[in-house]
Amino acid sequence: MSAMSVTSASASASSPVSTSASASERPTTAEPGQGESAQALRPHAEHAFAAELTALAAQDDRPRPARWKLSPWAVATYLLGGTLPDGTVITPKYVGPRRIVEVAVTTLATDRALLLLGVPGTAKTWVSEHLAAAVSGDSTLLVQGTAGTPEEAIRYGWNYAQLLAHGPSRDALVPSPVMRAMAEGMTARVEELTRIPADVQDSLITILSEKTLPVPELGQEVQAVRGFNLIATANDRDRGVNDLSSALRRRFNTVVLPLPASADAEVDIVTRRVEQIGRSLDLPAVPDGIEEIHRVVTVFRELRDGITADGRTKVKSPSGTLSTAEAISVVTNGLALSAHFGDGVLRPADVAAGILGAVVRDPAADRVVWQEYLETVVREREGWTDFYRACREVSA
Repeated sequence: MSAMSVTSASASASSPVSTSASASERPTTAEPGQGESAQALRPHAEHAFAAELTALAAQDDRPRPARWKLSPWAVATYLLGGTLPDGTVITPKYVGPRRIVEVAVTTLATDRALLLLGVPGTAKTWVSEHLAAAVSGDSTLLVQGTAGTPEEAIRYGWNYAQLLAHGPSRDALVPSPVMRAMAEGMTARVEELTRIPADVQDSLITILSEKTLPVPELGQEVQAVRGFNLIATANDRDRGVNDLSSALRRRFNTVVLPLPASADAEVDIVTRRVEQIGRSLDLPAVPDGIEEIHRVVTVFRELRDGITADGRTKVKSPSGTLSTAEAISVVTNGLALSAHFGDGVLRPADVAAGILGAVVRDPAADRVVWQEYLETVVREREGWTDFYRACREVSA
């Protein structure tokens, strides 16, 4: 089968016609360290971890589904981390239950699409990107869901200059990332699916059930080739969420990504991500601020859970989610403050303002929650005096 086939929607078949640029024709970004991409603020996963993916592919002798770069076992190893027989260390991309990753990877090896569901900050986008990078070697076939995402972003659009000059034709067709993934047997990604209007969401139903995308203007259809699948992410905590129709939800296998089970696991996640972000921003090393990372994670978990870590004191929870992603943001911003306006060591004063901004989303109700937490928990905690003073100062 060719990398792309378009067949007539009528009973008589027409010859294959390409409806998207091939992978080799698409603009690509060189791996970090080569040319301008060495300056990329956030390299794509397949470039940032190219050495690990190459090492896995070289030693991966297990069966691979059609057009997969790695076997399902190697994809799971890439996400969860491990040491290869030759001593190559694969860093963990996701810290959580192994079974969750195995189910997600197995889903992609079937004809079912994958829906990663969870509250904000549970690494849905991060897992989605790395799954696509490991499976297809390309994580850029992405549709970013918003309230204004049009149907063309999922199906296809038109080059209006060509359309007006010559009418509907192959040259006037502008394929979406999903159409390109279908054509080339790749993995497409749809981020924040529940933020997309419901009628636009449902344009995925035919794609996921029939594995075809009709192009009625040309009397043709694009059929997905083996290797195609789709990963979507969604949460139901943000405002403006559009629930998935039951028809669309049935087309997905849903995997729920939980919040980190323990404080140590969350500290590990925050530390790893901050180190990666910090390297691209030339920020100080994380080990110098590990105490503050523990403190930020403790505050977030206690306010999120409504009880202190020792289980002795109940506290009120603010309106925000206080996710792991927000903790990463607070620590990264604190490192930047310490680097540019301090001595390069992360201290309580560097994270206090960030914590206040994350906790107090509702100026009236959340501020009361925060003040009560400071006075009843932080003020009395041994070794937290500097942190209490810093938080009081920015909260005044």
